Amino acid sequence: MSSFSVTFRTTPAAQILDLSGELDAHTAQDLEVAIQTSLSNGKFALVINGANLRYISSAGLGVFMAFVEEIRENGGDIKIVALQPQVYDTFDLLGFPHLFDVLPTIEEAEAKFMAGELRH
Repeated sequence: MSSFSVTFRTTPAAQILDLSGELDAHTAQDLEVAIQTSLSNGKFALVINGANLRYISSAGLGVFMAFVEEIRENGGDIKIVALQPQVYDTFDLLGFPHLFDVLPTIEEAEAKFMAGELRH
C-alpha cells in the first residue's frame, strides 16, 4: 500500500501543501481532498512542496490539472517547489514545467505570489 500524506501551512503569500510519500492512483484522492479544502477556505494561491515526495504517477499529476482552471479563474495559481530529481523527471516528461511554475524553494514561489506573477 502506498504511503502518502498532505499537511497544510498558511503564510501571508500562500497556502502551502507539504506532500510526503508516494502520490499515485491509490493516494491521489488525498491530494484532491486537500486542494478542495484549500479552495473551500478561499485559498487560491497554492504552493505544492514536493521536498518529501518520493514518487508521482500520472494519476497524481492529473489532480493538478483537475483544479488549475478553477484556481486560475479565481485569481490564484499552483506553484510547485522542491521536487526530488526523479519526481521532477516525471513532471518534465509530461510537460508540466510549461504549465506550472516549478521552482527550487518555497520562498521563490511566495515571492512570485507577492509580486502578482501568475500563469494563465
